Amino acid sequence: MRNIKLAGIVLGLFAWLTMPAHAETVASPDGAITLTLDVDGEGKPYYTIARGDEAVISQSGLGFNFIDTDPIRRNFEIVSAVQTSGDSTWEQPWGERRYVRDHHNEITVTFREKVENDPRTFIIRARAFDGGVGFRYEFPEQAGFDTANIAEELTEFNLASNGTAWWVPAGDWNRYEYIYSETPVDAVPMVHTPFTAKLDSGTHVAIHEASLVDYAGMWLRRIDGTRFRAMLAPSSRGAKVVRDLPFHTPWRTIRISGDAAGLYDNDIDLNLNEPNKLGDVSWFTPHKYIGIWWEMHLNKSSWASGENHGATTENAKKHIDFAAEHGFRGILIEGWNIGWDGNWFGNGRDYSFTKAYPDFDYTAVTDYARAKGVHLIGHHETGGNIQVYEAQLEDAMRLYGATGTDSVKTGYVADAGGIIAPGPDGGEVFEWHDGQRMAQHHLKVIEAAARHGVAVNPHEPIKATGLRRTYPNWVSREGARGMEYQAWGVPKNPPEHVPTLVFTRMLSGPMDYTPGVLSLIGRDNTRIPSTLARPLALYIVIYSPIQMAADLPENLAKYPEELAFISRVPADWAESKTLQAEVGDYAVIARKDRNSEKWYMGGVTDSEGRSVSFALDFLEEGRSYSAKVYRDGPDADGLGEERHDIRIETTQVKAGDLFEIHMARSGGFAVEFVPE
Repeated sequence: MRNIKLAGIVLGLFAWLTMPAHAETVASPDGAITLTLDVDGEGKPYYTIARGDEAVISQSGLGFNFIDTDPIRRNFEIVSAVQTSGDSTWEQPWGERRYVRDHHNEITVTFREKVENDPRTFIIRARAFDGGVGFRYEFPEQAGFDTANIAEELTEFNLASNGTAWWVPAGDWNRYEYIYSETPVDAVPMVHTPFTAKLDSGTHVAIHEASLVDYAGMWLRRIDGTRFRAMLAPSSRGAKVVRDLPFHTPWRTIRISGDAAGLYDNDIDLNLNEPNKLGDVSWFTPHKYIGIWWEMHLNKSSWASGENHGATTENAKKHIDFAAEHGFRGILIEGWNIGWDGNWFGNGRDYSFTKAYPDFDYTAVTDYARAKGVHLIGHHETGGNIQVYEAQLEDAMRLYGATGTDSVKTGYVADAGGIIAPGPDGGEVFEWHDGQRMAQHHLKVIEAAARHGVAVNPHEPIKATGLRRTYPNWVSREGARGMEYQAWGVPKNPPEHVPTLVFTRMLSGPMDYTPGVLSLIGRDNTRIPSTLARPLALYIVIYSPIQMAADLPENLAKYPEELAFISRVPADWAESKTLQAEVGDYAVIARKDRNSEKWYMGGVTDSEGRSVSFALDFLEEGRSYSAKVYRDGPDADGLGEERHDIRIETTQVKAGDLFEIHMARSGGFAVEFVPE
């Protein structure tokens, strides 16, 4: 009996010794950031994240609710863990920087349900970077679990301390287009991502997601205190996500930095996407454009047909002439196609994407543009009706590809929850802009456009999650309050909007903010809160590989030196560096032209005037540069009368020189560094 007991003890000890450690940890390459995965006493999976000795994410649950089976929430154990690492560099065809380093340590932890029959299994694959962490769920093929009908994802983000947060509400009617609120973390409601917070310790955290493919977009709902839980965008089907196994979710990303600059100078979301699937996309050229657009927002013309119609052949040719004269590659023409008459908002049932209004000769306009070296930028407003759009999608992209219209701005103007989609019985159902159905739709558009050599820039989009790496014809998008709100918004975008965007919305990817309103005048002669130098800074501070000069051509022509700067400033960069910044207060960014040795620098501030100073350490050692500076004049006041007071000066600088400049209220500056 004693030998049997001893053998049992030995076997039990052996089993215990050969089991994986209960908690599994992976650290960033520099060792500063650690993620730990474990289960609690009830078998509930969770994770934590630390930065050095500081807890950043306290114990946060993992799991799912389903509409047709038991939750994945408790009674799990860790059965295996494997660690690997990666260090590679890849090249972007266009972007904020040409080369991106992907340096991470990875852990894959398998969780198994503690039941006798058909235990369910899922994997957490996590990668730790020097600037944060990304993890996703993976569901391998398994008995008794063929399809996941997900009611809700139970992923938590339990911030370890209070702090200040910047956010826009989720689940409300105006999609992502809100002025950012600044509140304590423990006063945040349900919000969109990227969601940014500065903890009481000074550590900056930004929560988002990467590679949103065939899945619902993630909102964040505060549960209590500083604890947030994922909430997936709704679906007409009941289940928010339906996926057959095997599949994996998008990555949940947490950027972590000691300052605001480290949040923006971070490629975690790009690195968590798959490499380019399209191959050579050299047919897309980063560029600047003008358009028949701002005049509609000013009520000087209309999208609808009639005597006030903006998209006429005559008006298009006038804009093409201006573009050719001033070096703009593209011209956006909105309202050229049939469907704008009547109630198109949230409707879109009458749109044709190939038929023009009688006063717009599509062939004549595209021929005229081609002869001038100008490319039309197409426009596909859907009114949120993807049922109508998808039925015409291939023909619409074929028309653009055949006529050299190699970029298209799409639009989904409808209230949130008002997307009209094909129903299972051939009728209509209503979906959300960031639900699983729209994630599928946007990729369908991207792939159709790629077949015809067309780049896509959606407005009222699904949020960016780094998919531009995988589909590099997905060049930009809106997804926040842009310049149009400076025409008619009540209120207009406040001065702190842009230095907040850089560290919130811009963490997700390029934004078609449509800058370049040099007149600083909106609808009904209202004042835009800005100095004249500030619009120039936006071409550097707010990145997009397509940048608009949004003002009317006659207004742009009134400011020849500023217009010349806009025509010169690149839309494609070799390097980017955030030099100084505080979320919501100010941001100063330097970028190096991909096609020359020039550097550009831009800065914006909020409603407070402020001076900044720093060394020009980004310039090449041993070279002198001619620095052309566009700065606020001594009387400039973006919130006052002298908004157009600007000083344009040229000076000589070299690497390491101290640069000092003052920005007026709601002001900014731009600098062009040309090597001698």
